[in-house]
Amino acid sequence: MEKKKRVPKRIAQTVLNSLKGGVVPRIGLPYVTVGRKAEIAALLHDVEVVQEGGASFRFIEGRYGSGKSFLLQTIRNYVMDRNFVVVDADLSPERRLQGSKGQGLATYRELIQNLATKTRPEGGALNLVLDRWINNLQTSVAQESGLDFASPAFKEAVDQKIFAVISSLSELVHGFDFAKLLQMYYDAYVDGDEATKGKVIKWFRGEYKLKTDARKELGVNIIISDDDWYEYLKLFASFFRQAGYSGMFIMIDELVNLYKIPNAISRQYNYEKLLAMYNDAMQGKAKHLGIIMCGTPQAIEDRRRGVYSYEALRSRLAEGKFAKAGARDMYAPVIKLDPLTPEEMLVLTEKLAAMHAGLYGYEQTITEADLEAFIKTEFARIGSDTNITPREVIRDFIELLDIVWQNPGTSVKELLESDDFAYAKSDAVSDDKTDEYAEFTI
Repeated sequence: MEKKKRVPKRIAQTVLNSLKGGVVPRIGLPYVTVGRKAEIAALLHDVEVVQEGGASFRFIEGRYGSGKSFLLQTIRNYVMDRNFVVVDADLSPERRLQGSKGQGLATYRELIQNLATKTRPEGGALNLVLDRWINNLQTSVAQESGLDFASPAFKEAVDQKIFAVISSLSELVHGFDFAKLLQMYYDAYVDGDEATKGKVIKWFRGEYKLKTDARKELGVNIIISDDDWYEYLKLFASFFRQAGYSGMFIMIDELVNLYKIPNAISRQYNYEKLLAMYNDAMQGKAKHLGIIMCGTPQAIEDRRRGVYSYEALRSRLAEGKFAKAGARDMYAPVIKLDPLTPEEMLVLTEKLAAMHAGLYGYEQTITEADLEAFIKTEFARIGSDTNITPREVIRDFIELLDIVWQNPGTSVKELLESDDFAYAKSDAVSDDKTDEYAEFTI
């Protein structure tokens, strides 16, 4: 087997632990990415559109464990490397697109909390972005004018550049107040007023609950609310572009939580918000903004409760007559993830085997034949052509590597042929019985 590139132990530990736990690691993805070339190419085309001043909106559809979150995380890392700002959040019962108890605002807060850039990929980068913006302005003025930082003329020149940015934002919805707060942040930065900087950041994060509090502390008569939080994300996208970034990407996972909303009217309000966001991106009202959302086939295609239950969305998103598995239109609004092929899964197991050996410092004993036998065993399941997911195969394989490493006398062949080795059950197929179904015989 060819010698694999050595993976740093810290990254290998994170990747293997995350994958064994069924979640996507935030670092080390290039070491284990396989397949999905067409899907990644389509999403990278969107990145170019956003970089040039346009907007994009995509849904990624796939079963639990099919690689939606993995693909999302891969694109997140790529766009951060291309100097984009990324905000991401998972929806939950407390976080929706719209709600009567502030669930929409809760999503906005989560997005801003996770605001990330290339230099701060773990999130919480809002302060950093604002400070970098002011620093860059001051540096460019110093280079252009040759003025001393302490001179009144220097401050005046920086003020003019700040005003140019602020004026362009003032034309957008809520832009006047947004611009006023940016000016306030700049003034506090220059004066070394950390308290005011903190209050402005608090406002940008949507943490003021009452307008009276915002008026008393900052002198603005508006706060970010459940109804208009998306307008502020559009403002941020325009501002980030002005601040020297390529644009902004919003990434939202777990759309299934909208499908699970028990109240039909609440669900419809959320789908209305989704439609407004989609129309904004598709009609060119938003600029330098990309949006990617992930959901299961049920959450998107179900006509009773899913995204397609809202006719205006269904008519825009539904697949055409010619698309089928293996021949998808990757430039359609919904990207459907087909299962990874056995060949792609074989490449993935090779990478994981090399990473495992490197992490625990042993000579790799698992052979190409062992890997092929493992893949054949996994894909021999009934219905594996459509139901098997990378998550199940990966968890099984890492467990297999752990057992073989901890028990040197054990061979992979023995384990695969023994009754003790049971592969993970698919989330889509369950043997559990419920009282809803009666047993009968024919």
